Formats: sequence, structure tokens, C-alpha cells
Amino acid sequence: MIGCLLLHGFTGSPYEVEPLAESLSKHDWKVVVPTLPGHGESKEDLRHITWKDWIQKAEEELKLLLSSCSVVYVVGFSMGGMIAAYLSTKYPVAKLVLLNACVYYVNPGQMFQNMAETIKSNFTANTGLLKRYMQKTLSTPVRAVVHFRRLIKVLKPELSNVTVPTLILQGECDDLVEPRSAHYIYEQIQSQVKEIHFLPQSKHLICHDCEKELVFDFVDRFLVTQQI
Repeated sequence: MIGCLLLHGFTGSPYEVEPLAESLSKHDWKVVVPTLPGHGESKEDLRHITWKDWIQKAEEELKLLLSSCSVVYVVGFSMGGMIAAYLSTKYPVAKLVLLNACVYYVNPGQMFQNMAETIKSNFTANTGLLKRYMQKTLSTPVRAVVHFRRLIKVLKPELSNVTVPTLILQGECDDLVEPRSAHYIYEQIQSQVKEIHFLPQSKHLICHDCEKELVFDFVDRFLVTQQI
């Protein structure tokens, strides 16, 4: 059996990757989308969690998949992408998919552009994005942000140890992760088989955005049809 582990991002939830999980489920794979520690209903839960807890949970879920599946793929979104890349260096992961993986996070240029568009439209455009900025800023404990930054700092050097076939997808209009993150990852990983694709209209929630079908197609082709 083939198993696929999907990891969501910082302050996010399985919702971020659910559309892709549903798309992959058509192959009758064992698809697992865990909730990382502290990422439940209340952001207050993050006050008691460390960056090591996020890695440990992902690691536990990967071990379970490896124990029951002959082939395992790992897909990571945003912060989950950094964790996924790290796990691929420690365990026999067959293929790796990174979606808006966050080496360089918070894209101020795109963020200000989105906010300017909202103001110009008399607050009828990008209102969902503006609301998300406010929610993340006001509801995320400072301690959690510190641990998030620590995780990125610790895992960034590990990218040079990645050797498994890797697909990198990045939204060019991502307001939380700078698109140059994708270039950096592509240059750092040592995989003989690696692809990088930019989606010109996609923002951060790439699995829910206007080019999501393209995301599904890229991932499906890479995991299912591409030979190693």
C-alpha cells in the first residue's frame, strides 16, 4: 500500500491541505493529515508547545505510515514543508512535495499590495486576507512565534541533506511566504530529481486558491506518473 502524509502550516490546520488530500484519496492510498500540537480550536494552546513538539508529532505519524505502507510520500505546506523536508533526510520517504515552504516568511511587498487593493476597492476586495492578517497578528501567542522562528532556523541548514525526488510549488502572490523561498530550496537540496513550478495567481493557501486544480495536477503527475 502507498501512504501519504500531509503536514499543515504554522497556526493552521488540516483544512489548509484538505483539498489536496481529497484529490490524492482517489488513488485508494492511505492519506493521513494530522493536526500538529497546539493547532486545535484555540490559539491559546500554542502557549504550551515547543517547535520540537511539532516535529515529534509529524515524526510519529510518519513512523506509523512506514510501518503499514511499502511506499510513503510526504507533502508539506508552509511550515509543514520545512518539517517534511527534514523528515525526508531521516526516514525512507519515497518522494517529497513542498507547497509554499517557508524559508523566508512574511512577504511585506505582497501584503501591502493586497491591503492597498482592499482600501482602493472601499474594502470589498481581499477582505478575507485582511481579516486573516489581523487574526494571525492578534491571536497568535508571542511564545509560539518565537518557536516557529526557531524551527525555521534549525531546519533551514537541513535542506542541503535532502536527496529524495522533490516537487516544489510556490504561489507568486503569496503574502506570508516570500517566493524566493522556493528558489532557495531548489538550489539547496541535493536531489537528482527535482522540479520547481510557480503559480502566478496563487496566494498562500495554494490548495484553496484559483489555481488549485493545477496544484493537484502537478502533484498527481509527480507522485503517480513520474518514474524515478
